[in-house]
Amino acid sequence: MPASKRDQLLATAERLFYEEGFHATGIDRIVAAAGVVRMTLYNHFDSKEALVAAVLQARHERFMASLEAASAAALPGEATLALVEAHGRWLAQCSQQGCILVKAMGEFAGHSAEIHALATAAKRELLARFEVAVARDGLAHATDLARRLFLVLEGSNTAVVLLGMRAGLTDTRAVVDALLAAARSETP
Repeated sequence: MPASKRDQLLATAERLFYEEGFHATGIDRIVAAAGVVRMTLYNHFDSKEALVAAVLQARHERFMASLEAASAAALPGEATLALVEAHGRWLAQCSQQGCILVKAMGEFAGHSAEIHALATAAKRELLARFEVAVARDGLAHATDLARRLFLVLEGSNTAVVLLGMRAGLTDTRAVVDALLAAARSETP
């Protein structure tokens, strides 16, 4: 079944925003690449900012669904590690140039409080997901551990760009394993 014009616009805008930047990508570029007319875009999105928000929301929902699936399939005591592995798969498949939310926070910090808030809320949701997994696994210092794991994974978003995917994910996993081993040794 062919994608709807809205879905086509979202997919095209996501790719262009990710590859070229939000501010560097104009509406004319998006509609040309999507093969639609400008009016089609404005029939679905009131503004470029609304399109950016929809792109970020749709991408975040896909990411969180991948984490949820991994967590739901995890064996008892392995929810945290399942989230880490799902994050690595997402990086390898969808975020080889870093995190689109971080890019949005950087580009919109001084331009759109709404877009910046949407991106930071998504990051807070990720942190909360780790807090739930760590608590579910019964690991010591759950809040501190979740925050540290979050920091490691956020660092991996940048590290894979600099170090390459394999080294970035291997080193991320080594740090995560050390954090989890320490937490397990302190767990009563």
